[in-house]
Amino acid sequence: MILGGAKGVGKEILKSCLRKGYNVSFCGRDSELGDKIVQSHQNGDNLYFHQLDLNNIQEIENFYKQTIKRFKSIDALVLYAGITPVSSIIDTEEDIYDSVFNVNLKAPYFLLKHVLKSMMDAQTGSIIFFGSAHMDYGEINRAPYALTKATLYTLSNHIAHHYAKFGIRSNYLVMGWTNTEGELELRAKEGISEEELKTKVSNHIPMGRMLNSLDPVPAVMHFISDESAMTTGSLIRITGGEYI
Repeated sequence: MILGGAKGVGKEILKSCLRKGYNVSFCGRDSELGDKIVQSHQNGDNLYFHQLDLNNIQEIENFYKQTIKRFKSIDALVLYAGITPVSSIIDTEEDIYDSVFNVNLKAPYFLLKHVLKSMMDAQTGSIIFFGSAHMDYGEINRAPYALTKATLYTLSNHIAHHYAKFGIRSNYLVMGWTNTEGELELRAKEGISEEELKTKVSNHIPMGRMLNSLDPVPAVMHFISDESAMTTGSLIRITGGEYI
């Protein structure tokens, strides 16, 4: 089950899971895009798309219910979806604050409320949080975003500590600067082209380039698999050496 999955790294995780023969449930706001992804894969029976506005808590519960109805159980949950508004503390309006907390924190929290029950019944499960190097203190113009990512790390550790007795593991993946569709759209609004962005990042990231959408996928697949059966409460940084 992927919170997100229609774009960026989430979409690459979806494709990797399908290649493994897994059933995959994913969501997004754009029903046309979701249906197109389902239709593009011949094994459509293994794939379920749920149109979802992450501000709608009732529909988040319905996403869970429809996933269980379709596939009976949830072995792994990847919490990928998120937004990154440009806003410092002094520039933050209430609507920006509310939107980033609703999407980045409230939505995964209430999805977990339901998924954890299912995993407790099954006595197994893997939860993968997508974090950010902003979690430590963040750039000055990413204040609300930094707070949500730091809180998600606390939530991951909370689950790792309290739900290990049910065979549930929880891990936090710090994803560095990545050329996702959302990042490119954000920079385009600032008048920065993809090539200009890559040049800027190459001078900032110790390993000399920004991440692509495939770079975090192997770690996610490890956390999903039984190879990580005794791994919980961990933090892995896939950042090219970037620390904010």
